[in-house]
Amino acid sequence: MLVDSNGVRIHVEDQGTGAPALVFLHYWGGSSRTWNAVVDALPITCRVVRPDLRGWGSSVTMPSWDRPVGCNLSDYAADVAAVVSALELDNYVVIGHSMGGKIAQLLASQRPSGLAGLVLVAPAPPGALQMPEEAKAAMASAYVSEASVGLAIEHMLTSRPLSPEQRRQVIEDSLRGTAEAKAAWPQSISQEDITHQVQAINVPTVVIAGERDQVDSVATLKAHLLPNIPHADFHELAGTGHLSPLESPVELAAIIGGFVSTLRSKLSA
Repeated sequence: MLVDSNGVRIHVEDQGTGAPALVFLHYWGGSSRTWNAVVDALPITCRVVRPDLRGWGSSVTMPSWDRPVGCNLSDYAADVAAVVSALELDNYVVIGHSMGGKIAQLLASQRPSGLAGLVLVAPAPPGALQMPEEAKAAMASAYVSEASVGLAIEHMLTSRPLSPEQRRQVIEDSLRGTAEAKAAWPQSISQEDITHQVQAINVPTVVIAGERDQVDSVATLKAHLLPNIPHADFHELAGTGHLSPLESPVELAAIIGGFVSTLRSKLSA
């Protein structure tokens, strides 16, 4: 289905039934299909909602829109809120990976009605990412060619090898993004500091980190995220890099399933 949000037509995969609904937000460079293996491995039955974030996958600018389309953090959070509203979700869990995790933090900090829980998978911390201009430039050029994406996969994004099909998917998704979406993370979203807002998160929360993540390491998350969400439970995925939905989907699905089952038990008690 398609959801209109502030100049962008958001493509959404919506499948299954059962509460709470699970709203999956992909990483910078991914798409709704980043979560395919995780959804297939879920040990529970739930409604699963997977948007392509603006500028990625099949989410494109509306033909009638005659103004520049923004790709900042608040734009992305507003898009997710628009999807939740359009689908009339009144009991849902947001699951965000990497940049999707930072979007999820901002959304949860706003305490929207119906939000039952939060799962942050290798999430970007809430503070501004400190990096020199040359590093920003290198990041901005990471998704310009098949070769550059391949280098990012091999030297930064993964610890476990991807299958040929997974590798092709990552390359296709990374190259498909719009210029605005590709530039958004290094130039804007990574520099936004929402630390104060994140401290307002009051729903049950799980943080999941890859043991060998070179992007958002275990040490980084323990130092810069967990102190701001002190009630969060922390899980570490052994031998896993940054692309945990592709590297360790079964293990990730088990943690998500256990968390949702606990939420259900509390609601029915």
